[in-house]
Amino acid sequence: MKKTILTTLCLSALTFGFTSCHSSAKKADQSDSIKVVTPEKKNFTDTINGKAVSLYTVKNKSGLTAYITNYGGRIVGLVVSDKNGKATDVVVGHATLKEYTNPLAQYYGALIGRVGNRITKGQFTIDGKAYQLDTNDGPNSLHGGKAGYQDVVWDAAQPNDSTLVLSYLSKDGEGHYPGNLNIKVTYTATADNGLKMEYTATTDKKTIVNLTNHAYYNLNGEGSGTILDHLLQINAAKMTPVDSTLIPTGELAPVAGTPFDFNKATAIGERINDKANQQLKFGKGYDHNFVLNGKPGEMFKACTLTGDKSGIVMDVYTVEPGLQFYAGNFMNGSSAFKNGIKDAYRTALCLETQHFPDAPNHKNFASIELAPGKVYNTTTIYKFSVKK
Repeated sequence: MKKTILTTLCLSALTFGFTSCHSSAKKADQSDSIKVVTPEKKNFTDTINGKAVSLYTVKNKSGLTAYITNYGGRIVGLVVSDKNGKATDVVVGHATLKEYTNPLAQYYGALIGRVGNRITKGQFTIDGKAYQLDTNDGPNSLHGGKAGYQDVVWDAAQPNDSTLVLSYLSKDGEGHYPGNLNIKVTYTATADNGLKMEYTATTDKKTIVNLTNHAYYNLNGEGSGTILDHLLQINAAKMTPVDSTLIPTGELAPVAGTPFDFNKATAIGERINDKANQQLKFGKGYDHNFVLNGKPGEMFKACTLTGDKSGIVMDVYTVEPGLQFYAGNFMNGSSAFKNGIKDAYRTALCLETQHFPDAPNHKNFASIELAPGKVYNTTTIYKFSVKK
């Protein structure tokens, strides 16, 4: 029996990237062997479509350090301290720009737009005029379509060590969206150990906008293994059920009594494989929008995520009405993280603040239309602390 157990531990170590396996009674804990790999600026210095790409560092005095490239506005890494004071990279990413320009997981860390999440059949209307977007997710448009913001070079300005400002002009017709959209996204490492993302945009023609960030988190550290033992609490009494193509039905369904009830902190893996739940079957796990209890436009704590090994706590604050929780269901080990460990199944998760998916096609969902003379403005903060 002992031999069988030790063999199993050794196989697990190989699967998740441990450097060794010892035949002792000590429980295997890969967090001891995971190293923080600092992204190197030289690996992100290039020119794409005539625009300079680089890597920027944003930090505060408490040690929070974010590494961001202006290629796609991507968070490449985010280092905070765990319960023992050990530096831990809680955002997974790639070590080189080249891996992002031909990615197998194309949204890692990226700014998403012009419209985050899905639009059914890529179709919507504004004032009676129909628009057809590219479809890049089965029959639907996902994250802006084929010409999403994850693949553009943003103009970058860094006024101080704690701030990075990215700007981009999304031209009329880009991705088949109407209107010249001037966008500014400001990343700030806050004094209270948060990474704040402020988005503003204006247009010269009525359009639709729903910007977000698609960072993948593992609070035990990049490459440390599954996120299924992370504890998640979401302040939402309802969610938006989807059809088999992950388009909302329009219903706002209560989460009480379902695997989607995270009003109390619950291990992500506790109910993710509930075979009786049709929504989990459609999403192949959690890949759903939660209807937050806060008032849209007012800052609200959307959720709290806790790393089971690290003790790192991430509180997400937003003015958005929705939160997309994605549990890494399509990660398959086909690419590598910065530290060389493969991006295996469910080894990172996303918590994307947003307006609801397919909002233009549901009158009961808050509108994402933006008109000339109006300013799109939204803020999300990922704040870090530790639980001893």
